Amino acid sequence: MSHYADPSDADYTRVYKSETPEMLKAFLAFDRAVFAPEGTALSLKHRELIAVAVALTTQCSYCIEAHTQNAVAAGATQQEIAETSWVAAAIRAGGGFAHGRMAFKFAEHAHAV
Repeated sequence: MSHYADPSDADYTRVYKSETPEMLKAFLAFDRAVFAPEGTALSLKHRELIAVAVALTTQCSYCIEAHTQNAVAAGATQQEIAETSWVAAAIRAGGGFAHGRMAFKFAEHAHAV
């Protein structure tokens, strides 16, 4: 195995199908509802761009690939994908900043003990 993101990984969906078929069915129905082409306040393009930002933040290579392709199919431009990437980077960096404050608090409490 050369890397963890192997195209044959999708073959292991068979485990979900055999072991938890009702949960898989519910998940797939939920996913279809979230990414339905119509009937939502946010356009499909914007929902896919949000998915790209989340995928970049969680660093899921499968989701980055799928949702970027879906966003492009829904009309997203390179500029929109670039801006989405910067939004994800800013939020991820902001998390480090915010959690850094918690580290200061814990350090302060450690000195007080």
